[in-house]
Amino acid sequence: MSESNSNAASAAAAIPSAAAGSDLLDQRSLSKLRWRCRRGLLENDLLIEKFFNSYESTLSVSQAQGLNDLMELSDNDLLDLLLRRKEPEQLIEADSKANASTPEAREVLLMLRPAA
Repeated sequence: MSESNSNAASAAAAIPSAAAGSDLLDQRSLSKLRWRCRRGLLENDLLIEKFFNSYESTLSVSQAQGLNDLMELSDNDLLDLLLRRKEPEQLIEADSKANASTPEAREVLLMLRPAA
């Protein structure tokens, strides 16, 4: 298993599985998710930081899973989604499309995108 896959697996394991997606994320899981969301592009980091500043106290387990799904994308694909240059269906990589197309990922994407 590569290091990035290992990091993704450990981040996914940090998100508690819950039957009800409305359960709030605990502080430890939130901290791990914040660390997982660190990106290589400043633009992504700025939008993600704004997201956490707005939603961290109300972030649910299902939303955390959606954010984790989006973090599987490359920095450029994520930025294209955030800036509305592309929609999840337009991503070329099959596994990226699957991750970005989950209902949870779509919900979080709407929360992450700056107001039009």
